[in-house]
Amino acid sequence: MENHTIDAVYDNNSKILILGSFPSVKSREAGFFYGHPQNRFWRVVSVVMGEECPDTINEKKAMLLRNKIAVWDVIKSCDIQGSADSSIKNVTPNDISEILAKSQINKIFTNGGTAYTLFKKYNKDLDAYKLPSTSPANAAFSVERLVSEWKCIKDFT
Repeated sequence: MENHTIDAVYDNNSKILILGSFPSVKSREAGFFYGHPQNRFWRVVSVVMGEECPDTINEKKAMLLRNKIAVWDVIKSCDIQGSADSSIKNVTPNDISEILAKSQINKIFTNGGTAYTLFKKYNKDLDAYKLPSTSPANAAFSVERLVSEWKCIKDFT
């Protein structure tokens, strides 16, 4: 059983929430979201928001908060083989109610299909919009194509 140990990033000004499924091995090692060097999350979000791509955890947090973006994951704990979403079993979901209560979230997005499916399973009364995964496993999507799909987040910030 792996436990999620990365704190959600949000503040009272956050307007959108982006949820992944569960941190990859590299993210767990780095202690922050989207820590695998091949994950395109930081490149995509920085292009969409017209920002320089952040390098450090502090720069990443600052960019998210400056752009009114909250980030967390659907899963609190699970059994997982490596980083493969397809191997996820025995899920305990994160409770997003605190983020929703302490912010101005008006739209929830998921980073990929697994996050979306699990979000809907555990949050039947909430809506989310599924974005294509920024994971390197989603090789069908180039950075340019991801940016094109992800640019809709800007409409809600």
